[in-house]
Amino acid sequence: FPPSRLNSFGRDERKVDSRTIYVGHRPCPATEALIPPKFCDNRIVSSKYTVWNFLPKNLFEQFRRIANFYFLIIFLVQVIVDTPTSPVTSGLPLFFVITVTAIKQGYEDWLRHKADNEVNKYLVTVLEDGRRACKESEKIKVGDVVEVVEDETFPCDLILLQSSREDETCFVTTASLDGESNHKTHYTVPDTERNLESLSATIECEQPQPDLYKFVGRMHIYRNNQEPAVRSLGPENLLLKGATLKNTQKIYGVAVYSGMETKMALNYQGKSQKRSAVEKSINAFLLVYLCILVSKALVCTTLKYVWQNRPGQDEPWYNQKTQKEKDTNLYLKMFTDFLSFMVLFNFIIPVSMYVTVEMQKFLGSFFISWDKDFFDPEIQEGALVNTSDLNEELGQVEYVFTDKTGTLTQNNMEFIECCIDGFQYKYADSGTELDGFCVTDGPGNILQQKAGREKEELFLRALCLCHTVQVKEATGQGDGVADCVEDQVDGVMGLDGETVGPADLGGFIASSPDEVALVKGAMKYGFKFLGMESKNMRVMNRNNDVETYELLHVLNFDPVRRRMSVIVRTKSGDTMLFCKGADSSIFPRVRQEEVDKIRMHVERNATEGYRTLCVAYKLLSREEYDQADTGLREAKLALQDREEKLMAVYNQVETGMSLIGATAVEDRLQEEAAETMEALQGAGMKVWVLTGDKMETAKSTCYACRLFQRSTELLELTVRTLVDLGRKREERLHELLLDYHKRAVQDAPPIKAGVTRSWSSANQDYGFIIDGATLSLVLNSSPDSNSSCYKSLFLQICQNCTTVLCCRMAPLQKAQIVKMVKNCKGSPITLSIGDGANDVSMILEAHVGIGIKGREGRQAVRNSDYAIPKLKHLKKLLLGHGHLYYVRIAHLVQYFFYKNLCFILPQFLYQFFCGYSQQPLYDAAYLTMYNICFTSMPILANSLLEQHICMEVLMDNAALYRDVAKNAMLGWGPFLYWTLLGVYQGLLFFFGVRFLFSNPALQDNGQVFGNWSYGTIVFTVLVFTVTLKLAMDTRHWTWINHFVIWGSLAFYMFFSFFWGGIIWPFLRQQRLYFVFANMLSSVSAWLIIILLILLSLLPEILLLVLRKPRGPHSRQVLSTYSDTISFKYLKGVTTLQNTS
Repeated sequence: FPPSRLNSFGRDERKVDSRTIYVGHRPCPATEALIPPKFCDNRIVSSKYTVWNFLPKNLFEQFRRIANFYFLIIFLVQVIVDTPTSPVTSGLPLFFVITVTAIKQGYEDWLRHKADNEVNKYLVTVLEDGRRACKESEKIKVGDVVEVVEDETFPCDLILLQSSREDETCFVTTASLDGESNHKTHYTVPDTERNLESLSATIECEQPQPDLYKFVGRMHIYRNNQEPAVRSLGPENLLLKGATLKNTQKIYGVAVYSGMETKMALNYQGKSQKRSAVEKSINAFLLVYLCILVSKALVCTTLKYVWQNRPGQDEPWYNQKTQKEKDTNLYLKMFTDFLSFMVLFNFIIPVSMYVTVEMQKFLGSFFISWDKDFFDPEIQEGALVNTSDLNEELGQVEYVFTDKTGTLTQNNMEFIECCIDGFQYKYADSGTELDGFCVTDGPGNILQQKAGREKEELFLRALCLCHTVQVKEATGQGDGVADCVEDQVDGVMGLDGETVGPADLGGFIASSPDEVALVKGAMKYGFKFLGMESKNMRVMNRNNDVETYELLHVLNFDPVRRRMSVIVRTKSGDTMLFCKGADSSIFPRVRQEEVDKIRMHVERNATEGYRTLCVAYKLLSREEYDQADTGLREAKLALQDREEKLMAVYNQVETGMSLIGATAVEDRLQEEAAETMEALQGAGMKVWVLTGDKMETAKSTCYACRLFQRSTELLELTVRTLVDLGRKREERLHELLLDYHKRAVQDAPPIKAGVTRSWSSANQDYGFIIDGATLSLVLNSSPDSNSSCYKSLFLQICQNCTTVLCCRMAPLQKAQIVKMVKNCKGSPITLSIGDGANDVSMILEAHVGIGIKGREGRQAVRNSDYAIPKLKHLKKLLLGHGHLYYVRIAHLVQYFFYKNLCFILPQFLYQFFCGYSQQPLYDAAYLTMYNICFTSMPILANSLLEQHICMEVLMDNAALYRDVAKNAMLGWGPFLYWTLLGVYQGLLFFFGVRFLFSNPALQDNGQVFGNWSYGTIVFTVLVFTVTLKLAMDTRHWTWINHFVIWGSLAFYMFFSFFWGGIIWPFLRQQRLYFVFANMLSSVSAWLIIILLILLSLLPEILLLVLRKPRGPHSRQVLSTYSDTISFKYLKGVTTLQNTS
């Protein structure tokens, strides 16, 4: 089935592909013989491999990687063609890389198999022919009636038929699905609560689709051969697989979707693979070295045949070519020789670098998880790493996109004040005077006997009725309503009057902390919501009288409508609609004179950073209610276009309302939010705030976080600024974009590379503000002469602003903004951070996604690359860990190419002195073990433990982050330096040893060394030089560094003695027998080895001596002058630190 057909609605009514389910597999009366429809079983399969396909499938996937495929070709060439080196020299490293990767992937898939089996083999209770029977979860079929008890997860998608609660509801948490940890209320289908054993019913519902919040269906209930009763089914009746039953002893439900057709399974998809800038640099460097490799092979092949064309020159005798081989076609021989030279020089491409990089990323990610500074005692959790492939990307971030609510703020709502009929009411502990209304020391006495008391009480009743908050069953032993209320008040309010957080809601269950804050706000003024009782809402007023309202309909909140309503009936028979929502949604639906009284308070509260909601009501006549009731019932029974029909009824009934007042709820800033944002800007990052909140509230938050300074000139592009009588919005938009572009881009002085405007007092700081409606005009502009350049102008303006605020944003627009910046010129590295489900789109779109373990659930955490408990931890994650990770892996990559160039250059030079005979300079054992054993562990340890600057200095000096920005250490300049260093040392190794061999007598007995002794001396100098070079680059020494560096050198010495000191029967030729021991017995060999090592490291030694700072240590300088030191001096000190 095509999910897209069910995810979007068109204007024309569509056909919905539906399925029919027989409850309990019982046929319905007056129907033909039941032919059970075929649905999939309830098995969940998240694994990738099986025992039978693991080997071929894994090998196929690994050899799709270009590097692995290249080395496979080299290995096959060695097997097929007569090459100078053994196939073992390339086959063994390739086998090592493939094996390590296969073990890692196989282990991960085994864990998935284990998790699948735990779910599939879980025992579930099912009703069969009136009996309770246990069966494994994977054997559940669509139509089975399943029993689930409290704290159990639902084994498949169920329609709720019966609940142990008297109000015919149940509570669930969907944290494992959408990350929302709050309790959600679900309702039984009417007329199915009793006699499940004899229930005869069919369900007609849509085919499986992945949207967790959409479900349409209807149930036909047959009783006593009468016409079937039809009941609508919606998301409130559907219990999703993976959700957990809470605060309900037991429920029964019928399975409608099973196995891989459940919404959880349909939403299971791996995140798209993100590639870091380091990986792109590696690929670019590999291309350069591949060109070098091909060039070397071509040069040697050409010179070989030029040399053999001389009189008397032929194929060397030791190559053992037969006459038939010598008479082979010239071009075929040239091609074969070209492949042989490719094999001889292929070690310039470091195959082991890939597995080393993978190990460095995997092991390095544990340092984030283990960092105690990331541990939050409130939630008893630390940082989480969901992917280790982007560690170094944390040190390259240029743009930070952040959500506001729950990220910059705490998402811990507290009711601050309200405005009723134009008058302000603010709760206080001591007596004050507010707009003529006396506020006493008791919350119950705040509202006094005034003429407007009826409207004030109507407002507070609206707060107590217009919500979806539930009250937990009382656990106290007190009798009567008063005792119950006291228990609830003590739970909601702290002893000092402070509001308790959502983790301790004192008996309230809600899906949104805003709703709990409003209910608690009403309690401050004397109106208390007591909960539901048989579809009746109970409210205690100021006089401790309990009022009962029949709940007729709930018009649920929708992000498009941005409001929610309830329709209730009073004891006197009046039908009332109460509505609350955003001011932009409520104001157009009430009388304008009422708006004027409230608007000023709403805007003032938003400017102060409070979240505001407006409250309205409407007294429905009998005709209006009957029309709305009929429309709602018909719309809920529709299988086609149900949402559009419901929306039409909502819009019809929510008109002509009377505005009562507005509320202000405070969402306080996160701990150290301002310091964190200031540090990010100081590090050269540009911060964009993307929020669905109103502009005034978001702008106030930006000022509080120091993203906007008082000196910042704000450029506003919103619906309000586009209003110009007599002119089209597009014309006004074009005019403003050109004006802002002239001020922020054309007339602004150029910014120095790496310096943001916030660090330059000589330049004017600009901040940009845009709302969602205007952004749609910019991004979706028509392709005419004026609007075609909107997007380009907008982007250029934003790039020259220190902070950009995008308010009233939809989740899709957040992702569009991130994608636009990510794909702009220069391809800057982007980071998105958020805590809610509406932030998932931008988290997935950015190069790096950060989830906050906040109060809006864990969906952002589950979809992120990294998760942290609080916003303040972002500072250390980027400025500390990110900086070090990038420096470590950049050094690892450059070092690998450098040491392989040093390794293979003498091999290339040797061909000029052996008649281009493809004679290897090194023994096969050295060729095989150079990258695997002799030089790999020291660089791995260095790339995990190195700290060229200590973490504290990096945290205190944000500008140090700029030293490594824009992939500075993996640019072509550093790459050229490392390449030239490798060429210099490679030349020195070869010609230095050749100078030694110019002496005819190298040993005391007058004997001379052979070619294998020549190669062994070169290899010894090589291993010691590249290892000591790494030791000189190490700034932070640990016992592990000492162990692997000196241990690797000791192992090389031991292996050379061991390998050359024993006659190995399995070797056809033992070229190194006694060579190493014989070499070390020569004083000349000792002298040349020590001398060449010193000469090779001389440039590095001179750099250390000449650039060593005089005076205080660089860390002391940084710590002492961190507040006033200039960026230029910081860069210089850092350079000195890197070489000190």
